[in-house]
Amino acid sequence: MANSVTIRELVKATTFKVIVGEEFLNKEVTSTEIHRPGVELTGYFNFYPSWRVQLMGQTETSFLARMSPEERLVIMRRLCQTETPCFIVARRIEPPVELIKACQEAGIPLLQATLKTTRVSSNVTNFLESRLAERISMHGVLVDVFGMGVMITGDSGVGKSETALELIQKGHRLVADDRIDLYQHDDDTLMGEAPSILRHLIEIRGIGIMDVMTLFGAGAVKQSNEVNLIVNLELWTKEKKFERLGSDEELVTILDVQIPKISVPVKTGRNLAIIVEMAAMNYRAKTMGYNAVETFERNLENLIKENSRKEL
Repeated sequence: MANSVTIRELVKATTFKVIVGEEFLNKEVTSTEIHRPGVELTGYFNFYPSWRVQLMGQTETSFLARMSPEERLVIMRRLCQTETPCFIVARRIEPPVELIKACQEAGIPLLQATLKTTRVSSNVTNFLESRLAERISMHGVLVDVFGMGVMITGDSGVGKSETALELIQKGHRLVADDRIDLYQHDDDTLMGEAPSILRHLIEIRGIGIMDVMTLFGAGAVKQSNEVNLIVNLELWTKEKKFERLGSDEELVTILDVQIPKISVPVKTGRNLAIIVEMAAMNYRAKTMGYNAVETFERNLENLIKENSRKEL
């Protein structure tokens, strides 16, 4: 599902000042990439990506300062194409009057940022990637547990929301309940957040919809979070075999990102919230280099060798 973002939304999400083009802030950005005009300032426009957000810093404005006003105006007019979404000038640099004039003529917003050029580039790229990335929705609950994003999945009525509610009571944070909007932040990072209509809300059968932020405070919710682990709740049956040692790790691919998944049997008397906490802690230990399964297998191997020596 493709998304779009307007310059107005970009300005709202940042501290950018609108120099000119207030009436053109509804222009849409279609690319997550940012362009810093370089060779274009010398007149070479063969490969000018005019559809990207255009960013200028000290290097670009210093080069422009060496030109005559007439030369600058020619270049600025060539930079300002119909499809150009906006220009951003970093470091509180006053934009050249020729750029202001060209933006006014072409109907392009001109923004001014206070941060360094590289920081502006990074912040705008992150914003655009989060808004323009491909998104999918999945049924489940996303909770921040000890700083790890745990997505709880399972059939309807298996106890996902009830488990999340107990985790919230234990001090963890709710990201999304019932439906999770997922998007790929980079090659190895999957992000999840709640749809705006469900943000901060959780549904408990028999009680109804509750506002977690109102009941537990702002510290009990989170706007978005990386998805690090999937815990799938399954009703326990004698026929179903569940992993006991944890040696076989299952990976699920979502939007080209592989996420580890564990299946937890749901049975009367099991405290699912504690199990989810332990799963998150165990996953963190694995990422830090400690694997309990490897330790067990090593101890078992040593025990077998020791018994063999005794028999000899």
